[in-house]
Amino acid sequence: MDFTVETATDAVVESFRQTKGQRLRQVMESLTRHLHDFVRDIEPTTAEWEAAIGFLTAVGQTCDDTRQEFVLLSDVLGVSMLVETLNGSDEGTESTVLGPFHMTESPLRELGDSIDLLGTGRPCVVSGRTLAADGTPLPDTELDVWQCTEDGFYDVQQPDVQPQGNGRGLFRTDDQGRYWFRTVVPSHYPIPTDGPVGRLLEATGRHPFRPAHIHFIAHAGHHRPVTTHAFVAGSPYVDSDAVFAVKRGLITDFTESYEEQEAERFGVTVPFTHATFDIVLAPEAESAR
Repeated sequence: MDFTVETATDAVVESFRQTKGQRLRQVMESLTRHLHDFVRDIEPTTAEWEAAIGFLTAVGQTCDDTRQEFVLLSDVLGVSMLVETLNGSDEGTESTVLGPFHMTESPLRELGDSIDLLGTGRPCVVSGRTLAADGTPLPDTELDVWQCTEDGFYDVQQPDVQPQGNGRGLFRTDDQGRYWFRTVVPSHYPIPTDGPVGRLLEATGRHPFRPAHIHFIAHAGHHRPVTTHAFVAGSPYVDSDAVFAVKRGLITDFTESYEEQEAERFGVTVPFTHATFDIVLAPEAESAR
C-alpha cells in the first residue's frame, strides 16, 4: 500500500494488528487516528513539526529528580485534571492533580507535629477527619501532606533556604479517623516559568498562577485512595487556576481564631488560623480486592 495522506492512518493502524496486549493495541490505534486527524487539520510545515519535536525534547530535558516538566505540561493543558475527573468517584472527596512538586518522600510525623520548619509565620492548624462514604470514621488512614511556604515556594525550589521536608508530612489518623497538624497558611504562587512550559504560557497569553492550597493523598484499607487539595477560600486565582484543579467543594475557610482552649489543645498561641478539611474515601471496587 502506498503511503499517502489518505492511506497513512490505515497503514499505521494495521502495523499494530499483532499487538498482544488488547489494551495497548486499543491505545495505539486510537492515538494514531487522533494524532493523524490533528496533523491533517493543522497541516504543519516541516519547520513547525521540527519545532514541536524540539519543544517536547526540551520538556524532557528539563525534568530531573525534583522537577517534572512533563507533569507540568499535562497540568496546563488540562489533561491531568481530565484524567483525574474520569477516574474520580461520586462517593468520595473530589480528586485533583498531583502536581509537579510531589517529588520527594514526605517525612513521618506524629499527629499535632508542625510541618513548618521555618517558624516565621502565624501558626495555622489544619484538622479534620477521614471518613467512609457512609460517614464511618476511618482510623489509621495514611495522609501524605505537602504545601508551599507563605511566600509561595516548595522546599525543592529553595534547597539553600528551606530544610528538606519543610511543608511536608506523612501522618496517620487516630482511632476515630481524626488528624491535625500545624503549619502556615500557604500562598498563591506561579508554576515554574523558566522552562518550555513557561514559554508556552507566555506565548499564549496565559498567566502561570495557582491559588493557595494544601495537597493531600489519603490511603485507607479497602477504599480508593484520593489525591486532592484544600484550597484557601478567597485566595487570588481561585477562579483561574493555571492547571484547572479548583473544585468548589474543595474551597476551605482558613479562619482567625482566638479560642484559648483550642489553641492550647493544638499547641499554638492565639491568634492562630484554623482550617477544617474532612476527606471522604469511596469504597474500593470489588474487582480490585
